Formats: sequence, C-alpha cells, structure tokens
Amino acid sequence: MSLVQVMFYVMAFVTLGSALVVAMGKNLIRSIFMFFVTLFGLAGLYVLALADFVAVTQIVIYVGGILVLILFAFMLSGKEALATAEQQKTKFISLHNLPAFILAALFLLVMLNVVFKADVNNLPWVKTAIATKNVVPVNGTGINNIGINLMTRYLLPFEVISVLLMIALVGSAHLSRKEPAEA
Repeated sequence: MSLVQVMFYVMAFVTLGSALVVAMGKNLIRSIFMFFVTLFGLAGLYVLALADFVAVTQIVIYVGGILVLILFAFMLSGKEALATAEQQKTKFISLHNLPAFILAALFLLVMLNVVFKADVNNLPWVKTAIATKNVVPVNGTGINNIGINLMTRYLLPFEVISVLLMIALVGSAHLSRKEPAEA
C-alpha cells in the first residue's frame, strides 16, 4: 500500500467520522467545530485527487465563509432558542425518521448502482474526446481558464450570487436582532 493510499484512507476516516459527529451530536458548538474538521478533510481529499483549485475554493468559501456565517448565526441566536434546541430529546432511530432513512437508502442504492455498473472508459463521449484529443491536460492552465472565464464570461452570475449572499447575510442579521419591548 502506497503512502497516497494511506493518506486517502486517513483523510476519508477523519472526514466520515467528523461528519457522523456533526450529524449525531447533541452539542451544537461541538457539531459546528466538527463541521470545520469535515470541510478541511474534504479539502484534503480534493488535494489527493489533484484538484488543487477545488481544494482552495473549499477552504476559502466553505471554511472561510459559510462556517463563519454559521458561527455568527449561533452567536446571535438567543439563549432561550438554544436551550430549547438542546433539550429536545429525539432518538436517532424512530418512526418519525423512517421516511428519511428510506429515502437515504434509495439514494445509496442508486449511487452504488451507478458506480458499479458504469463503464466509464466505454462511454461514447469519452471515446470521442480521446479520439479527437479533446482532453484537458492536468497543469496550471485550467485554473487560469477558470479565473479568466469567471471574470469575463460569467461575471454577471458571479456578481448576482455575491449580491444574493450579501442580502441573505443582512436578512439573517435583521432577523436575529432583538425587538424592543413595547410598553
């Protein structure tokens, strides 16, 4: 077993383990920080898959932006709401969760079916791309193309998404503020 395989299994174990702690944890603060570990584990898996740009994007956007937004939402929420959320006693396996388990099992079945029955090397569009040498080499030009397209061809959708995220941030700050008591 090579060092890359060992690193993959370690990163996969850390990512899956921390994701399970996030999903099943009762302590909200611990879940948020384990989500931090999960996102970094995913970034590590992207690095192992030679997707450096996606790994850096994962860290900058998700770890740097989304996780900080979740932390702010947690800090701005009232003590009463947090106390009631932590005191709710729900069992992981119950009749209320049965539809979610069935849906998750169906998705798992579909994913496993696709993974095991797909013959990626014999897909028509892959054969055509290989025959016409229409493949993108793994080098630094891919990241340059992404940056150029993001700032030229896809600038308007990029800015619309940034404005939408800003509106969501302002809206969440507005919703979390305390209303003055009326006399």
